[in-house]
Amino acid sequence: MSSKRISNYFFILPAVLIFSTFYIYPFFKTFQLSLHSWDGIQPTMQFVGLANFKDLFLDDKAWWSSMLNAGYITLWALTFQNIIALILALACDKALRIGSIYRVIFFIPPVLSEIVVGLVWKWIYNGDYGILNHWLVSLGLGSLASDWLAQPSTALTAIAIVHSWKGFGWAFIILLAGLQTIPTQLYEAAYVDGANAWRRFVNVTIPMMVPVFIMVMILTILGTMQGFALILAMTGGGPAGHTEVPVIRILNSMKNSQFGYACAQALIFGMILVTISFIQIRVSKFLKQE
Repeated sequence: MSSKRISNYFFILPAVLIFSTFYIYPFFKTFQLSLHSWDGIQPTMQFVGLANFKDLFLDDKAWWSSMLNAGYITLWALTFQNIIALILALACDKALRIGSIYRVIFFIPPVLSEIVVGLVWKWIYNGDYGILNHWLVSLGLGSLASDWLAQPSTALTAIAIVHSWKGFGWAFIILLAGLQTIPTQLYEAAYVDGANAWRRFVNVTIPMMVPVFIMVMILTILGTMQGFALILAMTGGGPAGHTEVPVIRILNSMKNSQFGYACAQALIFGMILVTISFIQIRVSKFLKQE
């Protein structure tokens, strides 16, 4: 092996060490723990094989309920959040002179602390002194007032709205960057051919933005399904588990000294996310070929 090749390996060695230390080793350690029953305190672990996975798939209805909760919030993010982000991106793409101001404004929510945002919105939603109910009463809509985060019928939707408000800025920035890569010559050619604004959007903007849409969808699903801090600050998974998501279920298993079971939950959750990402990537490649 030449000295040049050896020196090249030395350049990537730090990255390989970091990746191995913080990703590969923890993954194998998590898999090892998932095959054991361990309370996190005792120095010895009891080997149980696939019992943790069996319990998870066959007996833990609360786990799959948390997956549905995360899926519901993700559905809001994929629709409401990303549609708002696309509308704002289209508006800022046209308003080039003042667009930079709005880029800063719209990107403020994503960079705020999730804990802080969760606590602020928890106050807004409060049934006794929350500002939302105060506004409803002042508008003559007092019959709609509710303790939003304490009611099973409204808590999850209330969280989904807050999550969409906080997260739309990421999609906005990515979509705006994608819009600005579309050659203006395509719009000019479509305009010369007699296409109105809607036809230009359908026949030029959407086809050119498909790869960006796919990327935004992947990031939205991965980010939303792993949501944790915002929900923890607002409800902690309550009321009665109606806003629990997978990461909170994993945390609760650890609190109950079920570290092996928590590792099994984490592995299954990771496999589900990887599968979803793989399917979306395959769909993206298929659309590009079309």
